[in-house]
Amino acid sequence: MSAASTDKSTPYIPLVAAEESKAPQKGGADDGWSNEDEATATCFCGAVQLKFPTQGPGFVGAFLCHCVDCRKITASMFASNFTVLDTHLTHLRGRENLTSFSQSRTIASKNTMTNYFCSTCGTLMYRVSSGFPGQSILRVGTVDDFRLHETKLKPKVEQFTETRVGWLYPADGMEQIVKSWM
Repeated sequence: MSAASTDKSTPYIPLVAAEESKAPQKGGADDGWSNEDEATATCFCGAVQLKFPTQGPGFVGAFLCHCVDCRKITASMFASNFTVLDTHLTHLRGRENLTSFSQSRTIASKNTMTNYFCSTCGTLMYRVSSGFPGQSILRVGTVDDFRLHETKLKPKVEQFTETRVGWLYPADGMEQIVKSWM
């Protein structure tokens, strides 16, 4: 068990070294873990860490989103997301370090989206939609175990494909949805 881990019921499983996995170095936290059913997501500086399920019943699904909001909030052409039920999302540390920003102006659904960022490094940890109460949308890139990006958290759906940039082609094997899949 890692001395820094606050969850005594979950065994610590060290992450694959960046040179072995060919994954980029993660941020300041070095206490992320995963097991068969759960994993952690940590902001870039390590101040905020979440625990979430990697499969049912609390895991809803993973998807790519091309909506205008996801493009703007990530400063990229799409966002890689996964949704979990709030009843299965645990703040291991840093909840008090989260800053929120809410708006509904650019949301295609007109739902209010509340975004929770680390107030130290600015990492977007999750979003909550008024249209889907009891669920949080996390970013795949915050997950500490990079192996999960290729396995349990690999998106199955691309949504808001009508606003996907023309030079980016549909991902192989992913269901294509013009609007939202949820």
